[in-house]
Amino acid sequence: MTERLATTPFGGGRMTARVFAMQKRVFETQARLAAEAGGNETGTAEKWQLLRALTEARVHYGLSDRTIAVLEALLTFHPEKVLDGRAPIVVFPSNAELSVRSRGMAPATLRRHLALLMAAGMLLRRDSPNGKRYCRRDERGVVEEAFGFDLAPLALMASDIHQQAERARAEAKRHQALRAEVTLHLRDVAKIIEAALAEGRPGAWVEHQIALVAVSGRLSRKASSEALGERKAALVTLRRQVEEDYLNSLTNEEMSANDFQDERHIQNSNADPTFEINGKESTQAEPAAQESSPTRKGVAVSLKRVLAACPEIGSYAKDGLATWADLIKAAALVRSMLGISPDAYAKARAAMGDGAASVVVAAILERSDQIRSPGGYLRELTRKAEAGQFSVLPMIKALE
Repeated sequence: MTERLATTPFGGGRMTARVFAMQKRVFETQARLAAEAGGNETGTAEKWQLLRALTEARVHYGLSDRTIAVLEALLTFHPEKVLDGRAPIVVFPSNAELSVRSRGMAPATLRRHLALLMAAGMLLRRDSPNGKRYCRRDERGVVEEAFGFDLAPLALMASDIHQQAERARAEAKRHQALRAEVTLHLRDVAKIIEAALAEGRPGAWVEHQIALVAVSGRLSRKASSEALGERKAALVTLRRQVEEDYLNSLTNEEMSANDFQDERHIQNSNADPTFEINGKESTQAEPAAQESSPTRKGVAVSLKRVLAACPEIGSYAKDGLATWADLIKAAALVRSMLGISPDAYAKARAAMGDGAASVVVAAILERSDQIRSPGGYLRELTRKAEAGQFSVLPMIKALE
């Protein structure tokens, strides 16, 4: 069989310059590989790995999933696992059998997808004199000549297909990361605005809400990376403005970074240390607990009003909160849970009185998701109380 037998299509099929150029390229590549002048290229590829790579890179080649399914069906007619493109790889299925292996695809649809594979340079037609697909074998059963579809161009494209698949994976990863970033920015901006409005903080929060609506429209599942990038850039700009406005609205107590660091150090290095007194184990919290009867400084708010504004602390009172003593007892438990050190709580009780200190702890618990450092916050309030500049009433009003 000569190398260039059956290079034109049977019947009404037209020979085009594109088909001729592709044939010439295949023949030259095969000749170069035969002369061992192909460099790193071998002209061979494991067919199922190659099909997987092509599935990932199909957009680059303009192929649909159904076109890939037709190619998969053609590959099943080649008995070898490896495609060796150094020579023609002709498969010759009947239309009926090819339709069955393509999940029952209609003949007209098959022809359309086969044409797409040939246009992509992955198939060559090797038409017989009468247009039928078949092979001739010798007396030993070895194929002497075959007419059908040549898969050699696909094998020779293996290197390029794998490179395109790698690029497609990288792009898919970048696309997924962009979509995740957009989702996170949307969530964070929305929650910051929601918190600011709930807390009554000064700022252009309504305008920020309107701007958020403008950049939070539904994105199609097939949205391009460019569209996602534009959405991300708009959200980053909005987030910067929202965070700046929120930070500007914070009080000195809420921004007290030094107190946060001091409190964290106390918690990590000396949280409720135990020591022995006359053979008994005690804690650092005991001296405060053993002070003369609890400080009787007045509380400028009723217990009923405190519990209405701070219902969360009720979950930590085993027998309910019927008296101030019950609230003080529950606050002692909650302060440990909040990470407030015994020293910080003892100083608060001394400066404010047991009742007011327990109210502060209840209020901190109520806003624990918004207060970065409960211990640092309490220390700042304690300093104000020592200077005679603190009252629990504004705190309770803010929670009502």
